[in-house]
Amino acid sequence: MLQRSTDTAIAIVRIIVGCFMIIHGKEIFDAEIMSRYPDMMPKINIGSPVVMSYFGKTAELLSGILLFLGLFTRAGAVLMAGTMAFITFMVGQGRFYMEDQHPFMFVLLAFIFFFDGGKKWSLDNLIFKKRRN
Repeated sequence: MLQRSTDTAIAIVRIIVGCFMIIHGKEIFDAEIMSRYPDMMPKINIGSPVVMSYFGKTAELLSGILLFLGLFTRAGAVLMAGTMAFITFMVGQGRFYMEDQHPFMFVLLAFIFFFDGGKKWSLDNLIFKKRRN
């Protein structure tokens, strides 16, 4: 009984977090908002700030869709964790205990989704459960 409640709670949180990531990621379609992000990018030699901004927003959107649907949940969790860790420690100051709590919380949630996988209310469960049978 408790396991079903836990699976339900994690599924609800996964779906809500997926929605949040979709909301963050859909900014990729707003040129005015996207024009502000390159100035926030750190001065490190990993690529163009404009390209990195679009890559980050694409990763947010894609990870959000994957988590919302529960499709390739673990891959979506890795994508979200990597993107949010980059924001926390490279774009931000790495002060996850104060200023950068918001993106770091997404990193922590991604760990939960990675280790739990797509169980209840997920396409992973529908697709891969049928394969196992």
